[in-house]
Formats: sequence, structure tokens, C-alpha cells
Amino acid sequence: MPRFFFHLRHAPGPDGLARDPEGDALPGPGEARAHALAIARGLIARTRVHAVRDWFACTFEVTDEDDRPVMAVPFSDTVMADED
Repeated sequence: MPRFFFHLRHAPGPDGLARDPEGDALPGPGEARAHALAIARGLIARTRVHAVRDWFACTFEVTDEDDRPVMAVPFSDTVMADED
């Protein structure tokens, strides 16, 4: 099963990236996106840290085992738009 790493981008530049050293084994990119959104929802709801002023400005930069970019998942995607 592939391993995905969920690096937290909270500010520009190298100091604004909190790297995920362990990652999670998930079946594929769809599951990785769902996992990223679940983690983001938990952080938004329960975590307060000085380094992050606005969770909705954060993004998970998801990479594979070779540190190749797979996708970016903005925390703002946790909020569903109203459908007309």
C-alpha cells in the first residue's frame, strides 16, 4: 500500500512548512485527500498554536514515498459551498 506524507504549509518559505516524517499508508490519492481533510477539520476545531493565525490559509502538501508532490489540499476545502 502506498505511503503518503501530509506536510503542513502554514506560511511561505521553508520555515512555513511542517514536514510529516512518518506518513500514512493509504490505498490511493482519493483516500489521501479524504484523510487530509479529516486531519484539517480536527486541527481547525481543536488546535491553537502561535505559528498558525488562520487555519483556513493553510494547505497540506501531500507527497509520496519519494517526496514527489501528489496534491495540495487547502484547509478551506473543509468548508462545502452551498449548492443552488
